[in-house]
Amino acid sequence: MSCALCLAPCAIIYTMSTDYIKIRKARQHNLRDISLDIPRNKLVVITGLSGSGKSSLAFDTIYAEGQRRYVESLSAYARQFLEQMEKPDVDSIEGLSPAIAIEQRTSNRNPRSTVGTVTEIYDYLRVLFARIGQPHCPKCGLKISSQTTQQIVDQIMELEQGSRVQVLAPMVDGRKGAHTQLLQRLRKDGFTRIKIDGEIRLLDEEIALDKNKKHAISVVVDRLIIKKEIQRRLTDSMELTLSLSDGIAVLDIIGSKEIFFSQKAACHKCGLSLPELTPQMFSFNNPQGACRECSGLGTKRYFDPDLIIPDPDLSLREGAIAPWANRHSVYFQQMLDSLCEHYGVDIYAPFRELSEDVREAFLYGSGEDEVKFYFEKDDRRYSYTKTFEGIIPNLERRYHETDSYQVREEIERYMSLNPCPDCGGARLKPISLAVKVGGIGIHEITALSIEKSYEFFQTLKLSAKEKVIAVRVLKEIRERLGFLRSVGLDYLAIDRSSGTLSGGEDQRIRLATQISSGLAGVLYVLDEPSIGLHQRDNLRLLDNLKRLRELGNTVMVVEHDAETILSADHVIDMGPGAGLKGGHVVFEGAPDDLVRDSVSLTGRYLAGKQTIPLPGSRRSGNGKAIVLEGAQENNLKEIVVEIPLGVFTCVTGVSGSGKSSLINGILSPALCQKLYRSKTRVGRVKSVKGIYNIDKVVNIDQSPIGRTPRSNPATYTGAFTYVRELFSMLPESKVRGYRPGRFSFNVKGEDVKRAGGMAL
Repeated sequence: MSCALCLAPCAIIYTMSTDYIKIRKARQHNLRDISLDIPRNKLVVITGLSGSGKSSLAFDTIYAEGQRRYVESLSAYARQFLEQMEKPDVDSIEGLSPAIAIEQRTSNRNPRSTVGTVTEIYDYLRVLFARIGQPHCPKCGLKISSQTTQQIVDQIMELEQGSRVQVLAPMVDGRKGAHTQLLQRLRKDGFTRIKIDGEIRLLDEEIALDKNKKHAISVVVDRLIIKKEIQRRLTDSMELTLSLSDGIAVLDIIGSKEIFFSQKAACHKCGLSLPELTPQMFSFNNPQGACRECSGLGTKRYFDPDLIIPDPDLSLREGAIAPWANRHSVYFQQMLDSLCEHYGVDIYAPFRELSEDVREAFLYGSGEDEVKFYFEKDDRRYSYTKTFEGIIPNLERRYHETDSYQVREEIERYMSLNPCPDCGGARLKPISLAVKVGGIGIHEITALSIEKSYEFFQTLKLSAKEKVIAVRVLKEIRERLGFLRSVGLDYLAIDRSSGTLSGGEDQRIRLATQISSGLAGVLYVLDEPSIGLHQRDNLRLLDNLKRLRELGNTVMVVEHDAETILSADHVIDMGPGAGLKGGHVVFEGAPDDLVRDSVSLTGRYLAGKQTIPLPGSRRSGNGKAIVLEGAQENNLKEIVVEIPLGVFTCVTGVSGSGKSSLINGILSPALCQKLYRSKTRVGRVKSVKGIYNIDKVVNIDQSPIGRTPRSNPATYTGAFTYVRELFSMLPESKVRGYRPGRFSFNVKGEDVKRAGGMAL
């Protein structure tokens, strides 16, 4: 480019202040042409009423533009694999950094995703076990080590000087026979001593073994006294020993003990050989490590009696057996009559009151006991005798024999997940599970909570050689565990499935992952990270947000929590109302100034000028209650809980105390089973009493209401149905018909469009 004064080529340097993110005329959603200068490398909190425009500013404007610019900077080939974000409705944004959003959203429902895999802790554990893990035999538990000849000699030379030892080569281990040919060959090779069944004998004497008994035979290769001068002789003897016994040697310290050595990772007792340890052997997502029975899922589907008999208070005639409840065929009724007559039970008695043997017969069959069945045809009654297959065997047979997807889907309603019988839920092959570090396997470490696993790695004792190998891996593991502890997730287990995490837990895990990455110069946008977090842990969360800031990042948080607002460097208060009444910046500045601001509704509440008054009196309820007795799901300790009816009841407690286990794991499924005959599994509980006091249950959770582009609040709530019916009642001169179906999203009607576009 040429300079306008001298017409000489010059380099023009554009300078821009990097101290602020400058936003001009933002109109995304309900934002009202707002302009802001947001300081960089600070902790910024955007607060305000729900619907005032906080997320529109933080996520739909700032983050969307930062992400869009990053994606556009990539090649056309790379862009096709990334989500293309629309350009937000804003005149200009300057000073943006690469943006990362940590939103409140449901966790990954992939059954192979765990806390360990999401945080990469499990990846480092796999490397740790592959490099310093001690293999053990999965059958007998004997420690297996793989050593070179020189390593074996060095280990023997470390024994106490003057120790008398003999080097043995195992030839036979627990095998029947007289072994005459073996003894003759050893004599011919020049050996003089042999150890048979624990006794040293000379080969030149007559040896007769009982061919019907199992024997253990080892040849004595050399007899030595430990001293420095024997190293060369010991090396030669050990090489001969290892060649005779296929890489296995035994050192017998006379008067003390025997030490086993192996050139290859193999159990001398069971004969099981182990391959070289690799990280893939400890991955349940890799065929080399995944359990063959469950393919690394840790669970297997099985027919659950609790789903087949969801309500044991019902009688057989009332439909206690769910697979038969909706069958209108007379065949099933006749079968029930025959079974009840055979076992002498009342068909109108509750299933719970039947004897254990009768319940087992209904579920799993009559075995060899034959039952007399009947059927009626042409006003005649016919009978036949055969064994009863049982409900569960019948379902299993139909499930494996059918080719119909609909039939399989119907039968799967009565199946639940159970820990894999082979791996016990550990997901890995037995060989991988038998490798240990610090005396425990990788599955035992992942079963620990974050807090206990952190303590384990802090106190883990390793040899000098192992420390050198594992120092960097252990550093990464300890740091990641420490970050999870710092965000209040010390109660989670490493092998906890990601699909069972709450939105707040998932967000804090991703926050800990970002802290551990150590990135600088990044814009982090968080959506209410304090949700689901007990006030006890709020300071720990804030410390981590500040740690992100200290790394040189801009941290932007959409939040309502008072502690978070007051801890911010800069606060933006949106309002003054919600929807059409929002979209304005009511306040922008330091938290101390917000408290003194009389216009901001948030400031007035923070200053205590406005408060939410506590009710003067509490409802006493209707005197009825739902009682849960013996609740034991997850970490519940067989508790008894009484929930009064007719009142507003709040279940609270620190994170991980068992709130969700009690309500979402036990109460809600139990109510749905009784009231709606749901097939959802009920958590472990002895009894749920008082359900007859209610007639309806509604479960409102954090899952999205729908992802179809045709869904909106009016259609979801059903309000748009009445709007369509109203317009269908207008005179024919104004519309082309009376059917409500004409007033759908496929019809060009300005009046309907305006009605649908109004705020609720």
